[in-house]
Amino acid sequence: MTGLSRPLLRAWAWLTGLSLAAALATLAPVPPWAVAAATLLLALAKARLILARYLDLARAPCWLSGTMLVLALWAALAFALYAAPALTP
Repeated sequence: MTGLSRPLLRAWAWLTGLSLAAALATLAPVPPWAVAAATLLLALAKARLILARYLDLARAPCWLSGTMLVLALWAALAFALYAAPALTP
């Protein structure tokens, strides 16, 4: 196998790209809540890549789905706690 055909090398390339996207999201002229949401979504994408490729949970879809569900719930809670002060009068 050569080049980007290796799964771990492709995963590393995706992680690098997602990290760059997260860094660039902080420079966007958007409200802070949008940056927070984008950062959390990118973090979830990176978590899925790490779980599926590096921890090889792609072979165990139930474990991958369950773990991602827990992480998504934690991310939703974190975003809700971040956004809550903006919603109070």
